[in-house]
Amino acid sequence: MPRLIGTMARTAVVAGTATAVSNRVSRRQAGRWQQQADAQAYQEQQYAPPPQQQYAPPPQQYAPPPAAPAAGIEDDVVEQLQKLAGLRDQGILTEEEFAAQKAKLLG
Repeated sequence: MPRLIGTMARTAVVAGTATAVSNRVSRRQAGRWQQQADAQAYQEQQYAPPPQQQYAPPPQQYAPPPAAPAAGIEDDVVEQLQKLAGLRDQGILTEEEFAAQKAKLLG
């Protein structure tokens, strides 16, 4: 029976040592992974461009000047007058109808 107790004690010592070594290896490996993650985060932070500041545009102090009439409107009136003149020249509109439409467009 003394041999059995000795074998059991030896087994307990080996198992305890194996557990301690395993835990130490796990902690060391977790520490290395954490160091690698910290180093990578530090490098990313160093090489990242600085955040740009957002500035609000200055408040407008004066009202903008009134817009000039668009050239497109004048061109449109000229085109319509040319069409009316064409219709008058073709005899579709009388001189009075042409004059009335012209006054309406220019008025």
